[in-house]
Amino acid sequence: QVHIVESGGGLVQPGGSLRLSCAASGRFLSISTMGWYRQAPGSQRDLVALITSGNSTNYADSVKGRFTISRDNAKNTVYLQMNSLRPEDTAVYYCNAVIQTTGSFGTYWGQGTQVTVSS
Repeated sequence: QVHIVESGGGLVQPGGSLRLSCAASGRFLSISTMGWYRQAPGSQRDLVALITSGNSTNYADSVKGRFTISRDNAKNTVYLQMNSLRPEDTAVYYCNAVIQTTGSFGTYWGQGTQVTVSS
């Protein structure tokens, strides 16, 4: 069984910073791509950033230059450093991981962590 747990959300003023963390635990063989998505009220869940097992990254245009995704393979953890936050970054942020268990790959989601950017 695989568990994905996010942490680090909260309330921050515009221009501030937050760092999200996401750890995968349980029984699995390997982790492929890890990523962050976000969903604002009344909106669909959108990609924020992805990082492959080889550390290639991809970002949504709206966060390029402000957010940085990284991973620690030894800890099965992915991070999202968010700087210069804007009110429009307010959303529930979800961690996603593509994980190999008994021989096949599956997509796993965390429960989400709220990020609110407001003065």
